[in-house]
This record gives sequence, C-alpha cells and structure tokens, in this order.
Amino acid sequence: MITIIAGTNRPASKSRAVAELYARMLSDRGIENRIMDLADLPPDFTTTALYDNTGKNEAFNRLSGMITTSDKFVFVVPEYNSSFPGVLKAFIDGLDYPYSFQGKKAALVGLSSGMQGSGLALSHLTDILNYLGMHVMAMKLKLAHIKKNFDGKIITNQLYQELIEQQIEQLIHF
Repeated sequence: MITIIAGTNRPASKSRAVAELYARMLSDRGIENRIMDLADLPPDFTTTALYDNTGKNEAFNRLSGMITTSDKFVFVVPEYNSSFPGVLKAFIDGLDYPYSFQGKKAALVGLSSGMQGSGLALSHLTDILNYLGMHVMAMKLKLAHIKKNFDGKIITNQLYQELIEQQIEQLIHF
C-alpha cells in the first residue's frame, strides 16, 4: 500500500489535485494506493492530539493510522515561504517517534507557483524524514509554475509528465 500525502491543510489544494493524479497513475499500473489529505486534520489537533493528549483525538488517530499501515509514501508538498507547510511538520511531530517512519520509503513531489519548484521545501523535508529513519528516493520532482503546467486534472508539461512516470517506476521498485 502506497499512501500519498497531500502536504497542506488548504482546502481543495493543488497538492490534493496532484495527489489524485498520482493516485490514478499508480492505479493504472495496478498499484494499491490511498490519499491522505492534511485538510482532513482536525483544526485543533496541535492541542487535542499531541503530547499529553496522544491517542485521544479519533480524527487524528485515523490519519496517523494510515502512516502506521503503509510502507511507502509519496509526499506532495507545496512551497510555503521557501519551505513546506507547518501543518505537515506539526503532523509529523504528533506521530509515534521514532517508529512511524523508521525503515519506510518515500518519494517527494514539490509544487510551487514560482520557478524553484519547492526545492528548499523538499530539502528540509528530506532532512526530517532521514532523521526519522525513512529512506527518501533521490529523484525528487520539483514542479515549478504549477498553475501553468497543471490544469487541475492533467499535467500539461510533457517533461513533468515523463518525470512523474519515471518517479512512479522507481518508487514501485524502491
């Protein structure tokens, strides 16, 4: 089972739409997958699910359970202020340390409206995931100018489409 994480809590985000595209491409190859959208996090999870409240928030527990039951992940991460969204970091901080990601595998996809394609965000996230014992694929997609290269359903940039297909093949064999 591959879990695709839409790495922002923004409703109806481009990250969610790219996660859905990625899921369709995996399904077309017969690979079982599911999407975990951080928009489904309870708005108060940092006070009702973390630290002394670990295990007490059922909505958070459902999402963290998706991490526990997966061995491979795709993080679809938008660039926020030259890094990744704080909600993703807060979610990771609420997981069972160090066991949630230890020994598991991940592919990273960065999205940006600008020209950097979320490179710094992916670097920051890689450092954190490596610290937690996760194996991160070397091929990290940096999809710049996402608004003009993605129409909400399909990637309109041929190179981006080819790169996603290559990453999926690498993830399958990773």
